[in-house]
Amino acid sequence: MLYEYRRYEIMPGRAADLHKRFAEHTLRFFEKHGIRVVGFFEPLVGVSPELHYILQWEDMAERERKWNAFQRDPDWHATRAKTEEHGPLVARIHNSFWQPTPYSPLQ
Repeated sequence: MLYEYRRYEIMPGRAADLHKRFAEHTLRFFEKHGIRVVGFFEPLVGVSPELHYILQWEDMAERERKWNAFQRDPDWHATRAKTEEHGPLVARIHNSFWQPTPYSPLQ
């Protein structure tokens, strides 16, 4: 199993818009493309607005296949463009890939 950790630095004043896009649109596209979400998180104290989330993959080949299909989806492009009519929602995206240790309860 492979986990992808993604951290989005949200543009000032756009957190509500980003959360709305995930809740109303992005999750639907993830489901359409078979992308499994472990969870979404936001910091409570001491950090500028960010969204953190973790995706679960069987391996890197599955990730590349499904993520690329999602990124090429014309309906996603239209949705993203509409939600960014007043400017981008995300300033910077960071992602990394993790694998569980042999003793991790999450495999």
